[in-house]
Amino acid sequence: MNTYRIPEMAKKYTEHDMIQKHTDLPLFPEFRTRLLYAFLNKHSTLAGYSELYTLVTSLVQLGLDTHDMVSVTNDAKEQKSARSRQLKVLAGDYFSSRFYYLLSHSGHIDLIGILSAAICEANRLKMNMYLKMKQLKLTADEYIGQLVEVKTQLFLSFANLLEERFYVVWPEVLRLFTRCEVLLQEIGRSESSQPYRDSWGFWHVLQQATREEKKLLQSEEPDPAKWRPLWLKYKVTPQLHQMLDACMKELQDKLQSLEPEKLGKELQSIGEPFRRYLSAPRATQEV
Repeated sequence: MNTYRIPEMAKKYTEHDMIQKHTDLPLFPEFRTRLLYAFLNKHSTLAGYSELYTLVTSLVQLGLDTHDMVSVTNDAKEQKSARSRQLKVLAGDYFSSRFYYLLSHSGHIDLIGILSAAICEANRLKMNMYLKMKQLKLTADEYIGQLVEVKTQLFLSFANLLEERFYVVWPEVLRLFTRCEVLLQEIGRSESSQPYRDSWGFWHVLQQATREEKKLLQSEEPDPAKWRPLWLKYKVTPQLHQMLDACMKELQDKLQSLEPEKLGKELQSIGEPFRRYLSAPRATQEV
């Protein structure tokens, strides 16, 4: 089996001087990337392309995630902020262009069509989610579920390329890993000094808040100092810990039932960061 080195390979594109100097990038999709690489390496004929396929998929995902970081409005007057916004747009386009270039020059034209269709579906799901958020018609559970679907679309597109024994297993494992990833990120956001409007905590509190609390949450210029007590009152962080723990247990049960056994052990090692986090004292403390 080849050594997993996709993040190092991606640095050739992500550590561009202009990008590093003028803007920041989203987190590398490490869990999904490692999962895809592991499954492709078990394919009798595609194993030789596992690095290429996984690299281009990670670059496309980075492109989508980078574009998501671009502010909706362009009110930034400061030159540094304006340049950062422009570089995010260009960086997202750059990552996407590398995906086309790498696949076309290696002769894998079919995969360009497969991933392009997945990009369209991810954007469609994202727009539907944004519309529901704007209309305040999203529940906390729907927020997590739709976020998982958006984040998995590119990787789900490989389902029909994998061997038959993995047709059902791949989507299930991918969604569970991604749900754990999303919940871990939401915990980090819930613990930050400034609660986010586009977070699980917001939709969770909005569902349970009093009329006055809802007015506060829906105000045009929210006051983080007033939001924070609501996050504590409705136990946002502890509930996210419980959700992550439940998701991790479900994932472990699924991995233990996998055949071949060697793949299950490999995937368990990918999920080790989740286990370490949950076993840390801070993950079990009530706020």
